[in-house]
Amino acid sequence: MYRWLRKWTLHILLAAVAILMLNIIATVVVEAPKVSNVASSAIPDVPGRISTPAQPALLEYIEVVDSCGPNHETACVVGRTGPGESYPSVERLRTGMVLRTSGTIESGGRTWYKIIFDEWLRYPDRIGKDLYVAADYVIPILDQGPQDLGGHAGATTSKRILIDRSEQILYAYAGDTLFVQLRISTGLEFTPTPRGTFTVYKKTPTRYMQGPLQGISDQYYDLPGVPWNLYFTEQGAVIHGAYWHDEFGKQWSHGCVNLPPEEAKKLYRWADLGTPVIVRD
Repeated sequence: MYRWLRKWTLHILLAAVAILMLNIIATVVVEAPKVSNVASSAIPDVPGRISTPAQPALLEYIEVVDSCGPNHETACVVGRTGPGESYPSVERLRTGMVLRTSGTIESGGRTWYKIIFDEWLRYPDRIGKDLYVAADYVIPILDQGPQDLGGHAGATTSKRILIDRSEQILYAYAGDTLFVQLRISTGLEFTPTPRGTFTVYKKTPTRYMQGPLQGISDQYYDLPGVPWNLYFTEQGAVIHGAYWHDEFGKQWSHGCVNLPPEEAKKLYRWADLGTPVIVRD
């Protein structure tokens, strides 16, 4: 009898130990720390968390900063057909030009940018061979690239741009505060800058402008890298930098509003899509 009781007591003790061990293991598994995947998009919303909208990808541009001016009064930086001094020069690049790039290449101990024109062109046949420029004469720029309202209303803004054709002056205001006052060049007699009230509906840091313009002007021109463009009419009136002349304060354009490139950059970065543009005499 005693032997039988001792046997069952031993079984009961072993069962109790087994149950205790199972409980310990279960507790460790339940309370083990969880590893979160930071890159996962399945992070649950937490009350009070401020969501940050995704930022648009930035595009690569360069601005020519150490070259000739509008009248080629000094030696111009040249664009070449390949990344090196041994390649033929095909384009004189003047200070103030802004150009889109597709990256860099190292050659001959120097860094070279490859220039691309990935926009609509009026005369695409004028684009010939590849174009490269040495990094020594330019500064890199990251920008959102072309932006437009896309049929939507622009942001509510207290900013406005006033263009006075008779004074050849541009005024930019934030509310009642004057941001800048700049000498400009509006359209010539037969290609005037249109009068009226308009809206900045499109922005782009660079534009390849070409002529002649059917029904507007028979003049030939070919201007890559026109910088800091604020479009305000569907017919092509634009506020932009002009690197090919310095006659600001006089009528000079085919209908656009010309600014010195550095001033155009300042205005471009200040102006929002939807900013009113008032053109008056």
